[in-house]
Formats: sequence, structure tokens, C-alpha cells
Amino acid sequence: MKNEEMARLFSEATPYIQKYHGKTMVVKYGGNAMINEELKNAVMNDLVTLTLLGVRVVLVHGGGPAINEMLKKVGVESRFANGLRVTDDATMEIVQQVLAGKVNKDLVAKLRGRGVGLCGMDGQMLRCTELDPQLGHVGEIVHVDATLISSLLDGGFIPVIATVGMDDLGQAYNVNADTAAAQIAIALKAEKLVSMTDIAGLLRDKDDETTLIPEVEVSEIEGYKSAGIIAGGMIPKIGGMADAIYQGVHEAVIIDGRVPHSILLELFSNRGSGTRFYRRSHRE
Repeated sequence: MKNEEMARLFSEATPYIQKYHGKTMVVKYGGNAMINEELKNAVMNDLVTLTLLGVRVVLVHGGGPAINEMLKKVGVESRFANGLRVTDDATMEIVQQVLAGKVNKDLVAKLRGRGVGLCGMDGQMLRCTELDPQLGHVGEIVHVDATLISSLLDGGFIPVIATVGMDDLGQAYNVNADTAAAQIAIALKAEKLVSMTDIAGLLRDKDDETTLIPEVEVSEIEGYKSAGIIAGGMIPKIGGMADAIYQGVHEAVIIDGRVPHSILLELFSNRGSGTRFYRRSHRE
């Protein structure tokens, strides 16, 4: 990169760096960016860069493919209902081991001393009840205690949170990562919620990335659902984003985790990335 080009990029980024300095950003991390090692390294480097620039970063992760792989190894069948994993006792044990164990610590290791691995059971961060008896140990979040997260952010660390919650009796629950990220963003009064996915954003035609919808005002969401544009796994993802915005998070974005440095492109350039959700009264 030529010096002139680098100077132009820094000049373009300066107002955005000022905007996010000292603010909290919650990143929900999943999809291909979590499987591809090159992309994973790029994402972790971006998060460290954000921290060095004064952004308070929280990483919330799932780990579906890793859970599926381990269940297959031990001969337990993966079953889903309405996009959620049916979680019996045997499956919950694997979910807890894989999410709060290997997946979580692998991410922490890539943050070069900046990351601290947690799950929603630590400090009873994610307190849950059973969402639906037919789903087994799938949790509905009833309370988020952000004390532990805030203390780590104050110390300059990146909390890396596996979405395993618990009830008052200590029973572990598998929690949808999109829902957990939204609820954590609300509890932290975050500036921004970012969801990394395997698509370019919200598309009018799911098979045509040129139909990307760059911005959605939250009151438009129901219309997109009625039209079938928001469907399947996008429903809980965007539902969580809408909840977050209505409860004080400034904005939420879906970005393409397959694009290297998509987080930095979204935050620190005027090009943006993916689909931005906002509330008209909050728009700058």
C-alpha cells in the first residue's frame, strides 16, 4: 500500500475512531468466519485492533459445527426443531464441553492475551428458564448480570462468551447465540451489535447478493417478515436486533463474515458492510 493511500484511509477512519472510542460493541461470531482458520485469525486480529483503538469489545460465540462433529463422534444424533437444537441430557453435556471448553479457549488463544473466556454460567451471567419442554435444555434468558463482563472491559480485556446459561438450581441450558448477544448488548447499553454471518446481509432474493438491503428501519421488519424476506434463521437473529434497538442499543448490523476485515470495514469506513438496522429517532 502506498503512503498516500494509507494516509487517506486513516483520514477517512478518524471520525469513526472518535465515534466508537470508549463505547461498547458486542460481536456475535459464527458461521464460516468461525471455521476457516484464515478468516478466524483476521477476525481476532480485528478485535485486538479495536481494543487498542479504545473500543470496548465483547465477543459472543456459538459453535454449531463443532458440536455436531463431537455429537457424531460419540454417536448422539443431532436433532433440530424450529431452528433450535433439541438438547437432551447427553447433548447438553457435549454442548457444555465443546462450547465452554474447546471452542471458547481456541478463540481466547487467538486474542494474544487480550481475551478472557467465559460462559453464561460464570457469575450467573445468563440466568435462564426452560424455553420449551419439547426442546429439552434450551434456555430462555430471564436475566443478564453484566457485572463480570463490565469488570473485564474496564481492565482492557475482551470477554469471550460461550452461550451456555443456567437456572437458579444450577441446571445448564443451551442458549441461542443471536438471542444471547442481543440481551448482553442491552444489559451493557452497547453502542453497536454486530452479527457475523455467511451471507452479505438481508437480501430481497436470498439467492442473489445484488439484492442486498443496506438499511432497515426497525418498524419495517414486520413487513419484510410478511413478505418472506426475513425467514428461517433470520427471524431470531433480526428479532434480537430489533429488541436491542428498542431497548437502547444505538444500531445493529449483519455483516458478511466471509469477507476479511468486514468488522473494520463496517466500523471505520464510509462504505459500510452488510445490512444496518436502526430506529429513526436514533439516526444521526
